[in-house]
Amino acid sequence: MSANVEGRKRATLLVAAAIVLGAFGYLLYGGIDQNVVFFLTPQELLAKGTQAYDVPVRLGGMVAPGSVKWDADKLDLQFKVSDGKETVLVQSKGAPPQMFRDGMGVVCEGRFRKDGVFESTNLMIKHSEEYRAPKDGEMPQEMYKSLMKGSTS
Repeated sequence: MSANVEGRKRATLLVAAAIVLGAFGYLLYGGIDQNVVFFLTPQELLAKGTQAYDVPVRLGGMVAPGSVKWDADKLDLQFKVSDGKETVLVQSKGAPPQMFRDGMGVVCEGRFRKDGVFESTNLMIKHSEEYRAPKDGEMPQEMYKSLMKGSTS
């Protein structure tokens, strides 16, 4: 009887090992492409053509000067990202990072739509390590003055 119990344990162990190896093989060779978010420049994104539509990617480049349009009432931000060769229009919902402005490096997570607009769900910026605490009584409009219409800073 002990040989029968030992045989069952060995069979159970072999089945468990096969399942683990099968899952690992699937992730390694098949499913990992569907779960990885790739980093692309505007030129690389546009070169993919229709294969770039509705695929999660990170788009990186520089905010094109003069392209930032911020609607504070709707929390809608539009700007163009450029790599020096190609440019992609980006639309983002929500307030942008405080130091967001023209000419800075950005990485946008999201999806490229069929209408040619990159819909960003997460916006990250490259900035200096300096921090400035808000001044006493400083309003959010003042903190985001670089995005407001007619701003000179």
